[in-house]
Amino acid sequence: MNARTLGKPLDRVDGPLKVSGQARYAAEYPADGLLHGSVICSVIARGRIVRIDASAAEALEGVSLVLSHLNRPPLAQDDESYEDDDAADGSPFRPLFNERIRYSGQPVALVVADTLELARHAASLVRIEYQQQPHETDLRQALDRSHAAPAELPKPRGDADAAIAGAPLSLQLEYELPNEYHHPMEPHASTVMYQADGSLLVHDKTQGPQNSQQYLASVLKLDPSQVRVLSSFVGGAFGSGLRPQYQLPLAAMAALKLQRSVRVTLSRQQMFTFGYRPRAVQRLQLGAAADGKLQGLVHEVIGQTSRFEDFTEHVAEWSGMLYHCDHVRLAYRLVPLDVYTPLDMRAPGAATGLFALESAMDELAWAAGVDPLQLRLTNYAQTNQNEGKPYSSKELRACYQQGADAFGWSTRDPQPRSMRQGNQLVGYGMATGVWEAMQMPASARATLTADGRLIVASATCDIGPGTATAMTQIAAEALGLDPAQVIFKLGDSSLPKAPLQGGSFTVSSVGSAVQEACQALAAQLCDAARQLPDAPFTDGSALRFVDGRVQQGDDTRRAVELSTLLARHGSLEAEVQAQPSKQRERYASATHSAVFVEVQVDEQLGTVRVTRVVSAIAAGRVVNPKTARSQILGGVVWGVGMALHEEAMIDHGLGRCMNHNLADYHLPVHADIGDIEVIFVEEEDQIVNPLGSKGVGEIGIVGVAAAVANAVYHATGKRIRELPITLDKLL
Repeated sequence: MNARTLGKPLDRVDGPLKVSGQARYAAEYPADGLLHGSVICSVIARGRIVRIDASAAEALEGVSLVLSHLNRPPLAQDDESYEDDDAADGSPFRPLFNERIRYSGQPVALVVADTLELARHAASLVRIEYQQQPHETDLRQALDRSHAAPAELPKPRGDADAAIAGAPLSLQLEYELPNEYHHPMEPHASTVMYQADGSLLVHDKTQGPQNSQQYLASVLKLDPSQVRVLSSFVGGAFGSGLRPQYQLPLAAMAALKLQRSVRVTLSRQQMFTFGYRPRAVQRLQLGAAADGKLQGLVHEVIGQTSRFEDFTEHVAEWSGMLYHCDHVRLAYRLVPLDVYTPLDMRAPGAATGLFALESAMDELAWAAGVDPLQLRLTNYAQTNQNEGKPYSSKELRACYQQGADAFGWSTRDPQPRSMRQGNQLVGYGMATGVWEAMQMPASARATLTADGRLIVASATCDIGPGTATAMTQIAAEALGLDPAQVIFKLGDSSLPKAPLQGGSFTVSSVGSAVQEACQALAAQLCDAARQLPDAPFTDGSALRFVDGRVQQGDDTRRAVELSTLLARHGSLEAEVQAQPSKQRERYASATHSAVFVEVQVDEQLGTVRVTRVVSAIAAGRVVNPKTARSQILGGVVWGVGMALHEEAMIDHGLGRCMNHNLADYHLPVHADIGDIEVIFVEEEDQIVNPLGSKGVGEIGIVGVAAAVANAVYHATGKRIRELPITLDKLL
């Protein structure tokens, strides 16, 4: 059988385990004598701990430990030991290191007891006295104290300010986004199993088991061989698990001190005490000809960060690459505040920057009296001007065309407030999306067992996009096997090295390694077949492994079955490290999208409902359109939430988030979501990586918030430049 599996909608290989409850997550692994930890968080935003009175908690039967900076195990003293694969510039946060308080919600103690309920009760009895210092958490109030971000922005090209000043059309615009917090279904948790030899077996909620392993070993001054991290199943992450979160070192410290197994799970409220998409103010200046052709563009970003790390993301760069413009100036500044360091969140930087850029392009279209779609075609970029490189492939025009046709964009009445359905004002909006198509070095091992199974392994993980399924398909395709014969092992720090799962580069990076490992295995099989005493091949013939056998060219009569080779050799194994090709360096590579949105706005109440979305995606070769479609659906829903719902409301007097629960921190639910159509535009790319795949994890959210905001303007005639778009802003 010729098992062509790439591009087919294969069901998730781990689906049965998940729907039957057999898939275990970080907080679900049993251990003999397992203890449970409850984290106590600081109630002040800046200052120091003066005294900790844990006597009432320690007096309770079943309480094993109240861990703080006063009695913790030895920790590394240097900043480098606390850095991880996703660390920002600066001095990383050190949990329970000393008495200093750097943000509200900082972990200050861990109560460990026989049960979680007892640990939480005991935690409520611990009394902590603080010496408070003045704090600052409001970005708006501190804009004048910003400093240049340590980011490599493209150099200015041309003279943007002069071009804008002399342009027939010019706009000066400002946009703002609030803090947005990660809320995966699975809260962060770590189960640290203390082993008889003093080593640690850790089940962690992470996007990189090897990252967590190296972090623990460095911070606790252990040999990496003493720490093994597993993350077999991850209940969502999209950035929240890129860096080791504080429950991991706290659980490990307690396990080492007590020489017992310890589990620490963060509460939903504590999910607001670490990384988030940072609040940002963006100022755009556009200068254009009368037809909307860009002549000059300035994009200035001011984002917030902590006082101990300079968190940066790619916010402004997209404005220099998405549209053709010869005069561009980009700027990025940071305001240090008494907060925790922000963290990458789905399409970090792009979701933020494209909201401002695509809203501004819509405003330019109205100012020029040009259809918003036509304006984007007028300013279409054939090359990436930031890099001065052609694209490895770019089917954005096809995204515009296919998306507009499916949506019915041409039926739109261009005048604001001109379309209605009963008491609902109807609006159409659109936006462009873009995300860089990246590839990182990655390793994989492929083993053919004596019974004919193919076992492929890499230390990547699966935060939900269907990584195990995609890797199974890639391996099956490479060796012409049925996917049912393939087992993909992941989520284990002891497996071949893999990068963090993020940036939409897992398929291109780990997938390329899987493909190369299987191809190396095929070469071994060909060599083994050629050495058979009765090999049916002619001298010097080219052999290939296809459809479960080694054959000479297309001649199925000159072939050796896999079973024959395995009977002779038992099993065969190959391990490779895949690197991005040198050819890639000559090109820019990106995933593109066109998003079209219909909204209905209640004229009396100001409520907004997204009734239809069409998202057309050009992402190269789509390995599994079924799981890929789910990624885009999730991205669109997240984008709707970004536009209409999500907002961390900060009490700046206390320096903490007030709506730190899922009742008050609003997220979209089923009733908020209308029809979503996903179109994968055909795009062939032989340069980006051997698979021709660009990844779809991030692109689904990019541009959605802007498309919603643009549709709201079309419906109401009111431009909302500060997210989320709530009824108080519309009325």
